[in-house]
Amino acid sequence: MLYFRMILIMVVSLYTSRVVLNTLGVSDYGIYNVVGGFVTMLAYLNSVFMDATLRFISFALGENNLQKLKKVFCTSLTIHIGLAIIIFIIAETFGIWFVNVKLNINPERMIAANWVYQCSIITLLVTIINIPYRSCIVAHEHMHIYAYFSIIEVVLKLLIVFLLFVIPADKLIVYSILYLIVSVVIPLCYTIYCKKKFEECTFSIGFDKPMLKEMFSYAKWVMVGNLGFSFKDQFSNVMLNMFLGTLINAARGITMQVNGIVSSFANNFLMALSPQITKQYATGNIEQSKNLVYAGSRGSFYLMTLITIPIIINVDYILKLWLGVVPEYTAEFLIITLIASLFYAVSRPLTIALQATGDIKIFQIGISIIMLLELPVAYILLKHRYPPHYALMPAILTNLIGIFYRLFLIKKMIPSYNLRYFIFDILLRCSVIFVSSFGICFFINTFFEINFLNLIINVIITILIICGFVYFAGISSKERTFVNNFIKNRLVTIRK
Repeated sequence: MLYFRMILIMVVSLYTSRVVLNTLGVSDYGIYNVVGGFVTMLAYLNSVFMDATLRFISFALGENNLQKLKKVFCTSLTIHIGLAIIIFIIAETFGIWFVNVKLNINPERMIAANWVYQCSIITLLVTIINIPYRSCIVAHEHMHIYAYFSIIEVVLKLLIVFLLFVIPADKLIVYSILYLIVSVVIPLCYTIYCKKKFEECTFSIGFDKPMLKEMFSYAKWVMVGNLGFSFKDQFSNVMLNMFLGTLINAARGITMQVNGIVSSFANNFLMALSPQITKQYATGNIEQSKNLVYAGSRGSFYLMTLITIPIIINVDYILKLWLGVVPEYTAEFLIITLIASLFYAVSRPLTIALQATGDIKIFQIGISIIMLLELPVAYILLKHRYPPHYALMPAILTNLIGIFYRLFLIKKMIPSYNLRYFIFDILLRCSVIFVSSFGICFFINTFFEINFLNLIINVIITILIICGFVYFAGISSKERTFVNNFIKNRLVTIRK
């Protein structure tokens, strides 16, 4: 369901973004993005506290401690309400001054811009307050409900596009209001569902002081790690701009957009896996938690490989087909970024396991430093006039170093983790599967003339080859048996 949700969101988003652009016009679309984007900058703390909330709810569920679960939920909701109030004050003081005084907006469109701004603020506040409810659904592993509501949200956003054609009013204001309505309705659905299904989702004003202190301490160190990733991405763009100008930033922007879509294939898998890793650790079932981490690292890599290899092999044609005019170095940027993301995918389950322990201070400080090491290396390469895509290559090395750093810490915290097994049977095996699959697929691709039909055929052949390598050489015999039984059960269900 999560993958169906993701594909639907991707297709609808590609369609609606083009229609909204044509309907609003370039100027109004730009206003919506710059004003709405300014508000989303304030949502940075949002992701930090969601990580903390999901971890603590999953841990309490693993302990099967209803009282603690209620305390976690009430404390979390209190924190998010407080955070929403703080953001509201900032947005309605500094934020509104910045929009009206500093942003370069046509005076005739300032009223519409302020409508966009106020609607965006309300959307953000509702989203923040709703985080504990969404976290409960993920922690309880009701992924089908999460997917259903997301699909409903996408359908409603598609309906907005059609309503723009029929409502005789300022299109930008109408779009902002309709988007706000959807952004309020969906969180309300999450809230109603959680209140009916989950006993802990009963809110009373107040919080558990020790729990508040523990959650803030956890969130504080998550923030440190996230800042490292955020600064790395932002300053990479700044450096590329300083040395090479805005055309290179366009190539970088397209690269990050594609990488985000590809990474979502692994992220959906990990969203379903994350609560189980934490719950098994909380119950003291370290062996099962560890096995889930091993399987998660392999699974994440293979899911990324299924998408990465077809893109790399056909990168020039795909970019030309999608964009028409492709900024210089986009293909090189994309290939390097996707390879770096493959290594990052392997490390994600290790991060979940480290977060499950609650002792994340050293990890977050260390991983932040490792990620930021890309910047001085990239600066030196650009300073010495190396081609711009060389500046992205350090990301491959830092992501690889990040894997070993996580392994070192997890071994120190949980001695039963087998470093030799992870390095040789997971990391090395995954790399061999990727190189072997890529080599054969690239060779087969040389026999195809480049056109759309051959692209489809080539992608299908590539996916079948990768699946074959993964099935026969990439997974354990126990996992292979699980896959066989899963397929048999599905076939039996279909026949019935």
